[in-house]
Amino acid sequence: MTHLSVEMLAADATEPITSAGHAQLGIAVLAGIAVIVLLITKFKLHAFLSLIIGSLVLGAVAGAPLDKAITSFSTGLGTTVAGTGVLIALGAILGKLLADSGGADQIVDTILAKASRRTMPWAMVLIAGIVGLPIFFEVGIVLLIPVVLLVAKRGNFSLMRIGIPALAGLSVMHGLIPPHPGPLVAIDAVGANLGVTLALGVVVAIPTAIVAGPLFSRYAARWVDIRPPEQMVPERASDDLEKRPGFGITVATVLLPVVMMLAKALVDIVIDDPAAGVGAPPSGSWGRVFDVVGSPLIALLTAVVVAMFTLGRAAGFTRGRIAVTVEKSLAPIAGVLLIVGAGGGFKQTLVDAGVGQMILDVSKGWHLSTLLLAWLIAVTIRLATGSATVATISAAGLVAPLAADMGTTHGALLVLAIGCGSLFFSHVNDAGFWLVKEYFGMSVGQTLKTWSVMETLISVVGIICVLLLSLVL
Repeated sequence: MTHLSVEMLAADATEPITSAGHAQLGIAVLAGIAVIVLLITKFKLHAFLSLIIGSLVLGAVAGAPLDKAITSFSTGLGTTVAGTGVLIALGAILGKLLADSGGADQIVDTILAKASRRTMPWAMVLIAGIVGLPIFFEVGIVLLIPVVLLVAKRGNFSLMRIGIPALAGLSVMHGLIPPHPGPLVAIDAVGANLGVTLALGVVVAIPTAIVAGPLFSRYAARWVDIRPPEQMVPERASDDLEKRPGFGITVATVLLPVVMMLAKALVDIVIDDPAAGVGAPPSGSWGRVFDVVGSPLIALLTAVVVAMFTLGRAAGFTRGRIAVTVEKSLAPIAGVLLIVGAGGGFKQTLVDAGVGQMILDVSKGWHLSTLLLAWLIAVTIRLATGSATVATISAAGLVAPLAADMGTTHGALLVLAIGCGSLFFSHVNDAGFWLVKEYFGMSVGQTLKTWSVMETLISVVGIICVLLLSLVL
């Protein structure tokens, strides 16, 4: 069997790999992913440690010297944390300010006050979409659960009729829209344009959330007709506040980084220099200005600084209280940062071992869309590990070479295809499955018939929208 050196393959990744090399690399990939899956599911080992061990197994089976495999993993971890770690931290700060100031409650209460009984499920998906833009899925659930339970109880709704739209809105944001960790890492891995990905992500997210949310909730409410569990209604953050920020300024603050990043994408499209090549930065002073203004770091940093005044000070927070809020926002994301970083290390090990080139060689004879291939890979890893983030990172590393000859639009669609695949059929190996089950007081079977089916709908409808966009863009 041909032994493959990470160093050798990284140095000349364009050289064709022999059939024996393909076989060895294929076995190495399967072994690495199998180890990760086994450690996470069977031995309940933390995903951070599982990814480290899986990366080393991958390198060893591929025939790479151990020191080279360690170097690849360390390089990938450092690059990923440097590229996305700061953004995740800024997103966490913005989310914490939104929650603690009562801004999230203000958005929720205002929209619900305008909604009729018939439009309530649509209001819930809208609330979840807005609130879910800057914050993690788990935090979004904690924020919205009190509202979902109270609305269901006071309006005498089935819990699924109100809860499914809220969960769909949060899940779509988490899987498809930056600055959430999965999309950010995938954008970095495949070299996609963040602004274009964000814009197309919104286009895909809207119909996907509608189908999996308000429309599916009609059937979910028939399949599982349950009432809100009394013991699961927690107090809301704003109940102890004397005042809270207004609706308009809160929404404007949440949407500020999105608007800034979309502005850069628009400028890239409008004043792009064709002679500079696809994906090149636009020429001229306006191009340079929007390159800075629309960069994710500046957009999120600006939103955080603005939120300290529009949310924190508006809620009556002192400078000391704002500082405490910022400090408390960072501790819970330590685990997320470690998993994302380790996922980046696993991705780099895949790349340096030549797996990307192997996929290019093997898939040349396939009559399968690259977007569909990326989705299927992400689906497989998601089903095995239960982690949307791990699925996104691993799939992005595997298909990244396929994006080399793609234009800006199709590179963004590749990221969205991976994101859709990463949400497929959440089941018992997913922490989100148990979170939803416990909060809503459902059995495992009821959770499978509602939450799991909803996640599958998001994945399938999402990839259909991505494939349709690829035909017209």
